[in-house]
Amino acid sequence: MPTIFTRGAASARGFGFGGGPSNAGLWAWGAGRYGQLGLGNITNYSSPKQVGLLTTWSAVSSKRFLSLAVKTDGTLWSWGRNTNNQLGDGTTRSSPAQIGALTTWSTVTAGWYFAFAIKTDNSLWAWGKNGYGQLGLGDVTQRTSPVQVSGAWSTVAAGYGSTLAIKTDGTLWAWGNSNFGQLGLGNTTSYSLPKQVGALTTWSKVETSYNSHTIAIKTDGTLWSWGNNTFGQLGLGNTTNYNSPKQVGALTTWATMAKGPTTCSLAIKTDGTLWSWGQGINGKLGLGNTTNYSSPKQVGALTAWATVAGGGLSDFYGFSLAIKTNGTLWSWGQSAVGQLGLGNTTSYSSPKQVGALTAWSKVAAGSESVLAIIT
Repeated sequence: MPTIFTRGAASARGFGFGGGPSNAGLWAWGAGRYGQLGLGNITNYSSPKQVGLLTTWSAVSSKRFLSLAVKTDGTLWSWGRNTNNQLGDGTTRSSPAQIGALTTWSTVTAGWYFAFAIKTDNSLWAWGKNGYGQLGLGDVTQRTSPVQVSGAWSTVAAGYGSTLAIKTDGTLWAWGNSNFGQLGLGNTTSYSLPKQVGALTTWSKVETSYNSHTIAIKTDGTLWSWGNNTFGQLGLGNTTNYNSPKQVGALTTWATMAKGPTTCSLAIKTDGTLWSWGQGINGKLGLGNTTNYSSPKQVGALTAWATVAGGGLSDFYGFSLAIKTNGTLWSWGQSAVGQLGLGNTTSYSSPKQVGALTAWSKVAAGSESVLAIIT
């Protein structure tokens, strides 16, 4: 049986997993072999562990043994593996360390050995691995510290050597690897500088995966996808790859989404319902089975889902997490290293609640690990 955390008094040092304010802050679990949990070691944990005592974390991102975060004071932090300078300062560590001294950072996005961050002035900055030109700097040279990408940006998504981002004017841009057409530019060509996807100015959200598929939402609430579709992860009712955006159904009620764990996709509608599609191995779709689906299927009947995240190392190791509107955290899928946070290494094909707290606000899933913020 999974361990169930109950409300109770936290320890004097603030490391208890109860319901009190001393539990506010950053928490981590799953694989720690490269220090990506930020706990000062390389140990795996199957239940949430607090990362230090600070309660000032505002944004987190994780992918491929890399962890990034921003504090409420606008400082930028990183920890984990640093094989390709993805930590942003040329060092390796198992605890959070600040990148530079600036206090103007707003959001962070971890890619596969590379990273991005956006400042409060909407400038975009990149560093790390750059073999496909995924940093958007016009070359394939690695960067050991943040370098600015031209333009004013609102959001960015990073996959395996590919990047998509939306500018403040609502236009969508792509660069890096496009072996499956995941850049959406009508071809499979790699680019080291941003290229505009179509001419529309109505893009709102975008995500791209390790397995080279992209999903996006427009301001009109429509859902779009393109790239690798081997397991139906584009949600188009088939397994055909597409190198330009295709609308998923005709609905205009999509609110937010995640690229999903590796070869599947997850999305939430404006009515609070949760939907998934693609490869179902290890139950990562949350549908109570391991079946593949090439069109969206509702996860349960609840209308209380607020945010969703997907992680995974490969086709067979996907897992998902979601937060409800009541602040509870739920997980499902593969848990070989405890990444579901349920106190065990059991895989589940439907959502299971992580503890009993109702104060989770943000969650980020990496390859085998999770970071989450309690408010």
